[in-house]
Amino acid sequence: RGDAVIGILNGVDYHSWNPETDNTLPARYTIDDLSGKAKCKQALLALGKLDAADDLPVVGLVSRLAHQKGIDLLMDSLPELLRTRNFALCVLGSGDPQYVEFFNQLMQEYPQRVYFRNGYDESLAHLIEAGSDMFLMPSLYEPCGLNQMYSLKYGTIPIVRNTGGLADSVQMWDGRNGTGIVFNDYDAPAVNWAMNTALDLYRQPAVWQQLIRNGMSQDFSWEKQALRYQQLYQQLLA
Repeated sequence: RGDAVIGILNGVDYHSWNPETDNTLPARYTIDDLSGKAKCKQALLALGKLDAADDLPVVGLVSRLAHQKGIDLLMDSLPELLRTRNFALCVLGSGDPQYVEFFNQLMQEYPQRVYFRNGYDESLAHLIEAGSDMFLMPSLYEPCGLNQMYSLKYGTIPIVRNTGGLADSVQMWDGRNGTGIVFNDYDAPAVNWAMNTALDLYRQPAVWQQLIRNGMSQDFSWEKQALRYQQLYQQLLA
């Protein structure tokens, strides 16, 4: 019955999620002037009491800490990645006790590179989106998802699994086009590949700037998505 099913992605409220107008941020920025994003990054690192080196990439994660969100993959991949690559990790979320304990342990082991807040904080969620260089979404399944769309708008490169709405809203970088890093398999080696790919691209400033511009140029506003509902209703009426 696949031909009888129509999928329409969520829309984003760009009145609330827009780096040009976001009053929760310490600095605002645009696609043509990203200086405010650098200030948001420094504010995020300062909040987490993390290494503030300018060349340190920051990976963000705002999520329910649940199996559906692929957190078990991170338990298998992040310890090795933190041992072998230099990056900071900022995590906001709550959920299964085993995942909460995992991130608490990571923060204890890497106090200058890992920051974890157990719970939810709307302002911190905005700051992680704005202050991170990359955003991690390794979901087992994801009917649509919103954080990858927020990330695109905030110039934060999404690292997502090829599933559901993540696959529909993030295009793999191919050397010229694309908006993020997309991996297929649901296992730790796939996460490692995606993270290493993103961290390597981060070291290529021209490439990274193009990725940011591609992402910030996307439009997932409700104004656009609502039209798709209207068009569908008109087709049914016809």
